[in-house]
Amino acid sequence: MAEEQETFLSHLVELRDRLIRSLIAIGVVFVPLAFYARELYSVLAAPLLATLPAGGQMIATDVVGVFLVPMKVALAVSFLIVLPYVLYQVWAFVAPGLYTHEKKLAIPLLVASVLLFFIGMAFAYFAFFPMVFGFMAKFAPDGVAWMTDIEKYFSFVLTMFLAFGVTFEVPVIVIVLVKIGVVSVVKLREWRPYVIVGAFVVGAVFTPPDVISQFMMAVPLWLLYELGIVLANLIVRPEREGKTDYTPPTDDEMNRELDRAEQASGDQPSKS
Repeated sequence: MAEEQETFLSHLVELRDRLIRSLIAIGVVFVPLAFYARELYSVLAAPLLATLPAGGQMIATDVVGVFLVPMKVALAVSFLIVLPYVLYQVWAFVAPGLYTHEKKLAIPLLVASVLLFFIGMAFAYFAFFPMVFGFMAKFAPDGVAWMTDIEKYFSFVLTMFLAFGVTFEVPVIVIVLVKIGVVSVVKLREWRPYVIVGAFVVGAVFTPPDVISQFMMAVPLWLLYELGIVLANLIVRPEREGKTDYTPPTDDEMNRELDRAEQASGDQPSKS
């Protein structure tokens, strides 16, 4: 019991250390970026500023908003820059408890997750924002000055970045679910009609209330689901056909299995 408690405390200490390293890395990147916070916000606001009518501009209704909002943008950019290092810290904490075959699958999925998240953000910035803002600018009635507060704009953009970033993670989620045996490829194909309907529901919930916005989230979500099915089928097909190479467990894996067996036998009540 004392050994288990000591092991648990050591894990907590390691988790704290890796969390501190991640926060320090974000802070180190944030300090120089803070001097360019205004320029970073200008880049973030470019899709909206390009569609505003002549003489249109953004406003700040909060006294300190002109300072805090650009700083929030700089902090968000710092986190995105440090994200690979943060994920490495997570991987270094989790990896010792994984088997060799789990590590071989986890590393590509981790890299793909980061790339897909950034691709989703890029899709939102270069495709979604210009189309949606252009539609809103043309739809605004005559005599109405279409301007937005910088804080509300930042909140909207951040929400859309997260929504599209998570949406582009669908192939990874599908592969993981198939790989761990939660669902089969056949079942995923059977769920296709429900997924299509669900994609449009998600688009209606997380995007502005217009048809264009809903389609620009629902269609990629559906297509990425189909891509996940194709990739998952390619991964599990060799296993079904018995063509996967068997890798004998390492000494560390054998020791972990023996420890688990001893703990399981020790937890069982002794027979009188």
